Amino acid sequence: MPHAPVVITSSGPVRGLARDGSSAFLGIPFAAPPVGELRFAAPVPPAPWAEVRDATEYGATALRTTGTDTLIPEPAVAGDSILNVNVFTPSTEASLPVLVWIHGGGYTEGSPASPWYDGGRFNRDGVVTVSISYRLGFDGFGYIEGAPHNRGVLDWIAALEWVQQNIAAFGGDPAQVTIGGQSAGGGAVLTLLGMPSAQHLFHRALSASGALADVPMEEAKARSARLAKLAGVDATARGFRSVDEATLHSFQGKAASAKRGLGVIADLMENGLPWGPMVDGELIARPTVDALRAGIGADKPLLLGAADDEFTMVAERERSVLRRVPAGLLLRPFIHDRTVRRAYLDANAPQRAKGTAAMAGRYVSDHIFRVLVPRVAEARQSADAPTWAYRFSWVSPAKGWACHCLDVPFWFDGLDRVRVDALTGPHPPQSLADELHGAAVALIVDGDPGWATWRTDPGTTRIFGGSGEEVTSDAYDSVLALV
Repeated sequence: MPHAPVVITSSGPVRGLARDGSSAFLGIPFAAPPVGELRFAAPVPPAPWAEVRDATEYGATALRTTGTDTLIPEPAVAGDSILNVNVFTPSTEASLPVLVWIHGGGYTEGSPASPWYDGGRFNRDGVVTVSISYRLGFDGFGYIEGAPHNRGVLDWIAALEWVQQNIAAFGGDPAQVTIGGQSAGGGAVLTLLGMPSAQHLFHRALSASGALADVPMEEAKARSARLAKLAGVDATARGFRSVDEATLHSFQGKAASAKRGLGVIADLMENGLPWGPMVDGELIARPTVDALRAGIGADKPLLLGAADDEFTMVAERERSVLRRVPAGLLLRPFIHDRTVRRAYLDANAPQRAKGTAAMAGRYVSDHIFRVLVPRVAEARQSADAPTWAYRFSWVSPAKGWACHCLDVPFWFDGLDRVRVDALTGPHPPQSLADELHGAAVALIVDGDPGWATWRTDPGTTRIFGGSGEEVTSDAYDSVLALV
């Protein structure tokens, strides 16, 4: 049996797990447990330890539900020390490029303990991989009088600072750090990319199906006040600390929106993600796209894109209701300008022909995810920043769409991992995994995923899994009416 590796971190020694061709160090604290007086505080360093600490099992997670009913298996692990990192490395004696992965989950769910985020295949290709945790929902992002804003963002920064301080001991190069993430994790990447205070912590960025929050402070205050009223406490740090985490979590959805059913989707369209990074005027000084347009992060290569039908399968569940509503009428509350609405419907004629549910799902997908690709790419083009776009178009035979989260096992070259076939169907194409994973490795190692940048010909996009041209300049034309 291979010898269990030991690494000395800034807080103390950790013993990892030797594997075939790599080592895993799991659940290493990068901050003290956010409990008691630290519950709504900024992250602080963990208490140091002298004895070798076991790092062979995932640490506690902020996720408190099972994670079994989501598209990605993201287990919940009990415990207080939820601010931790997992490090996967092919060698502790090298100086290799690093990928830091930020999980998704709408800023309220998700877990870094997913087997889908195992970095073994990146290790095979000479990349040290780190997955990080952060506080979720109200605990991480809610407005609290007397507490620091954007605590979840501060957790991201603390984890990246830990990487800068410690990754060399695990065989990584702190001068070659790429941040990557999917969904809310992709939004986290873009948020960090637009933050002046985070620029020294990473060097490249990969945003897959990024979802930005950019919650206005007044709206964050209103949601906090509703939550406090539901919990029967003052909307202060002291008041919220008097309520246990499970109780606050049970009120979180109602505080965000009193609507149910399709009304939740409508509220999401109108008001955006309820819990997530807040534009506080300090840590996040302005909305992310505005920051990128101003040139923040322009020196860093960025790869971003989305799947064709991120949320269409959610609308499909309401097909029997939606089929009675014309697509134009359905979109009227969201696209008020008739000319814009008509242009958008015309640009999506093939999708519209599939029925109102398909059109509704495409609009939700476009509004939250896909329109962000040209918005960000164009914003960065004004700053002459190196930007590459992709589009994931492979249709899952199990789901019927190129849906949300479907691309994750392809990025990680993990088509053989647990529950992947539930999302992809049997025998997903390994050649597609080779392409996506290869593009990620090329970005991480060389700073270039392998095709022309957006600014070469505005709109230039690599299509993964589609039936058309591999690289085209019209891949996101169907969303331009919304830009």
